[in-house]
Amino acid sequence: MVVGTLKIFLYIHNQQSLKEKRKVVKSIVNKVHHRFNASIGEVGSNDKWQMIELGISTLANDRRFVNSALDTILSYIDSLYLGEIIDSKIEIFNV
Repeated sequence: MVVGTLKIFLYIHNQQSLKEKRKVVKSIVNKVHHRFNASIGEVGSNDKWQMIELGISTLANDRRFVNSALDTILSYIDSLYLGEIIDSKIEIFNV
């Protein structure tokens, strides 16, 4: 079994409150979860209203498939134009 994790740091422009940030986070989480059936959630920067830190995980039998899926998810989040991707990190584990 191969488990892949993706951690994304996003900077959102023109947000004035945590309420507006939560709206963006909820939108990203719902879209990614329903489109890719991957586990996703906010994992940090909870009190910073211009930063979003998301954690995403997926698993499969093939390392290349997991890597491809996470790359596709990263590209999809970038294509939503809801925030600027500051940093991302993919880790893949064989279990």
